[in-house]
Amino acid sequence: MAGISLCMIVKDEEAVLGRCLDSIKDAVDEIIIVDTGSSDSTKEIAARYTNRIYDFEWIDDFSAARNYSFSKANMDFVMWLDADDVIEDKDRAALIEFKNNIPDTADVIMMRYNTAFDEEGNPVFSYYRARLIRRSIQFSWQGRVHEAIVHSGRTLYKEIAVTHRSVKKVYTDRNLKIYEKQKSDGIPFSPRDQFYYGRELYYHKRYEEALTVLEEFLNSGEGWTENNIEACKIMSYCYTQKNEIQKALDALTVSFRYDSPRAEICCELGNLFMKKNNYRIAAFWFETALRIPKNETGGGFVSQDCYGYLPCIQLCVCYDRLGDRKKSEAYNQIAGKYRPSSPAYLHNLEYFKSVSSNIL
Repeated sequence: MAGISLCMIVKDEEAVLGRCLDSIKDAVDEIIIVDTGSSDSTKEIAARYTNRIYDFEWIDDFSAARNYSFSKANMDFVMWLDADDVIEDKDRAALIEFKNNIPDTADVIMMRYNTAFDEEGNPVFSYYRARLIRRSIQFSWQGRVHEAIVHSGRTLYKEIAVTHRSVKKVYTDRNLKIYEKQKSDGIPFSPRDQFYYGRELYYHKRYEEALTVLEEFLNSGEGWTENNIEACKIMSYCYTQKNEIQKALDALTVSFRYDSPRAEICCELGNLFMKKNNYRIAAFWFETALRIPKNETGGGFVSQDCYGYLPCIQLCVCYDRLGDRKKSEAYNQIAGKYRPSSPAYLHNLEYFKSVSSNIL
């Protein structure tokens, strides 16, 4: 049986820290909390679960804090969580069982990260992250923001999930400020830094700057495939906000240079053609999305809805606009199989009833 050290960095997390630690305490062998400057009761809450609490002066560098927290670990494997993450009951049971049987051939355990949910609480957006790291291998966190573990270990994917349950209502400019300080200090951006800097600019509606940064990122030829594809999508969003729909379409098709089409990109193309009221071409892209297999272990962000529900609900609209009510209704029924409580699906059911009654 392997021992697990849970290592967390926290600041002013009194609203969620107890919830997080309650969900994981029975699955780990030690808990290490590194506080980066809390002014609330975070440390007092942490003390209910562990006496391994350390202070770390915040230096606008998440990796520095993470590496410090990992340095305090004593067990075979090191695990990390954010304070607004939880381990659901089924995942906690699976983690405990896996912990007792971790193969010697696995150094890095990739676990699913569920970050968005439908009306019934089912995950609709997820991706894998390196969650458990064998302490004896060479590794380090890198990146001041959107940090990632760089390692040379043998990787194993598990379906065990961490669930993100944020209670924050506002997306702050903290990350953007860190990147801008890094830029003003003349510290070079890695390709990953440049991608995420561009994304932060988009989040803060600085579309022209975001486009410039992301174009430079793509032109460098040094980006990871998944980030390249995501950059194309974000550039499309920027052009859409600027009401430059043709450029938005062009940005999405650039993604085909990097890999075969993803359902997420096909759905975005369909959405843009719907904006142009070209429902025939929109339907082509949504139907293409339905034929694309989902790759959940490639490292990219996966929108579960794009591989079923979303193309179907949009095809319902497209075929209704094209005058094919039979196809329209059929696609709505398929959408309902994916998300039976979806407001859009239920609205469409009422729509088809009203249309039928008017004909009668």
